[in-house]
Amino acid sequence: MPDKLDPRHAVYAGSFDPMTLGHVDIIKRGARVFDRLTVGIGINPDKQPLFTPEERVELITQILRNLPNVDVVCFEGLTVDFVRQQGAAVMLRGVRTVSDIEAEFTFTLANRTLEPRIETMFMMASEKFSHISSTLIKQIARMGGDATSNSLVEFVPQEVIEPMLTKYREERA
Repeated sequence: MPDKLDPRHAVYAGSFDPMTLGHVDIIKRGARVFDRLTVGIGINPDKQPLFTPEERVELITQILRNLPNVDVVCFEGLTVDFVRQQGAAVMLRGVRTVSDIEAEFTFTLANRTLEPRIETMFMMASEKFSHISSTLIKQIARMGGDATSNSLVEFVPQEVIEPMLTKYREERA
């Protein structure tokens, strides 16, 4: 564990299952603010993700390939522990709605108790992405089938569309 945490290094953590254009927007904006940004893909054993951790790393690395100061890493356990292990002093969080802010407030207080050296910084979602959630995307892809690929470009990076639709085709078969 690093003794000193880098205030120019932030971690943006989530399940990213799948990564949305809203996530990409926060990452690009965060990469302009911080010298280094680590995208932490959290592994929650209680959830049934669409993509495996390895698939998510591969997809997200491809999506973010043009951002040289961004790296992608999987982790298990508490996010605050992962941020500390990465040597980052900042936990970057994206918020879309007032209800997001309420939930994040609770997490921030708990994280500050667990590791007072780590600050949480919030970025508001861009207006055009504030309604997008991974749950919504999965529902559209699952219910709409192949015909949804054109409309999915409004919600997710192009690199995600075919792998996601393939997963749902396999699920239906």
